[in-house]
Amino acid sequence: MSQESFYAANEAEMLALGASFAARFSAGDLVLLTGDLGAGKTTLVRGLLSALGVDPDEVRSPTFSLIQQYETNPPVLHADLYRVANTRGIGLEDYFDSHLCLVEWPDRGEWAPPVYRIQITWEGEGRRVELRTE
Repeated sequence: MSQESFYAANEAEMLALGASFAARFSAGDLVLLTGDLGAGKTTLVRGLLSALGVDPDEVRSPTFSLIQQYETNPPVLHADLYRVANTRGIGLEDYFDSHLCLVEWPDRGEWAPPVYRIQITWEGEGRRVELRTE
């Protein structure tokens, strides 16, 4: 297991941090994002997807649709589980081998390692972003 810590002072830095993470992940990786409402989970995802060629203005939290797919390289599945009690019947496991899977509110499911965990917490005016590999 390894852990790295980053600080993003504002939205632009959070987008840049997300973009820098794009090179770390590949198809078959599962990234679990936790943090309070408004902590910056979707902003981080927006930056990552921007680095993969997606217009950042087109990236929205899939809170109501639950899942959003992006035909990037690698293909990305972005899931937001805030409004569900558990992951049964959603079909996330269908994407684990073929997509980079980014999951917000992962406490609604059970996940088998290996996974990356990103914890975002408020720190002063900015955010502390912890990236942990299991």
